[in-house]
This record gives sequence, structure tokens and C-alpha cells, in this order.
Amino acid sequence: GAEGSTLMSYFSKNQIRALKPKITFSTLRDLQCPVLQSNELQGKPEESCSTEELFEWLGAVLNQVSLDNKSSSFLSTYCCPQPSTIVEKAFLCTVTGFIIPEKIIQLLEQLCCYFGDPKLASWLTLTVHGFADSPVSWRESEHGFHKGGENLYNFVIFRNLDYWLQMAVGTNDDCPP
Repeated sequence: GAEGSTLMSYFSKNQIRALKPKITFSTLRDLQCPVLQSNELQGKPEESCSTEELFEWLGAVLNQVSLDNKSSSFLSTYCCPQPSTIVEKAFLCTVTGFIIPEKIIQLLEQLCCYFGDPKLASWLTLTVHGFADSPVSWRESEHGFHKGGENLYNFVIFRNLDYWLQMAVGTNDDCPP
């Protein structure tokens, strides 16, 4: 109606335009991956890794940290948690932009369909990062934007369609219900 045309003229007059999300794809070769068991959240020595170990490893992979545990001009090193396995090819897709929750749910459903066909992967993951200055908050607390702005969650989906949901919020934020 009339409100829509007024709104559109405001946006065009102020040179505001809609942007589409940026999508990048990459293939990671010979990636050392932790061994996971859907029913072992704490992991088991010699058998599987814990949720915390996976979350740390995933952060390293997404930030392209070397996993070879070799020091060079820096003080710290990182290696994949044990037990682990070498994956010949891993696919990484990154979508950057504002994505509505319905699209995230749709993507999650599509990822679950991945296991409908025989595949070699025993698990896959979907990580969603909120913007640091997002107005999102849980319960009655204000989002701790000025303290770090952590705001993310991660689904780990297993072949049997069990899943883990990991969440990270800032130190001043309440955990989701």
C-alpha cells in the first residue's frame, strides 16, 4: 500500500539497498577429523571425542588453523583431538549475511536428507554465528555486545539423525532456555 511506497522511497533516497548473502565453497583435503559417537557426549578414551573437543576443533577448521601441531614463529600449537581419522575430502560452505531463521531450518532439513543416500560420512555440522552487535538476547538479559558479543550455535548431525546442539553466548548473557 501507501506505506510500502513511502518506505521504498526512503530506502532509495538514502541509497540503501538489499544485499544477497555471500556464499563460498571450499574442499578440504586429507583433513584430520575427530571420531564421534552420537551417544557419547563426554567421549571415551581411545574410542571417541567429546563435544568440547569437537567444538574447539571445529573453530580451528573454520578459522583455517593448521592442525599439524608444528611450531614455527608462534608460541602455541593445535592438533586434532584423539582418536581421529583422516578424511580424504571434506566440503565447507560458508554463507555470510543476514539469514532468516526459516532459511536456517530449511538448510538443516536439507542437510538431514544427506544421509538418505549411502554416504561415507558418519556426521556433519551446521554452525550459525550471530552478528557481534546483534540485538538478540535470552530471557530478560541484555546481550553482552560490549563484552565480546559471542552469539552462536552448532548442530552436529549423525547418520542415525541423532544430533548435538552446542551453544556459545557471552559472559554477560544468559543461556537460552
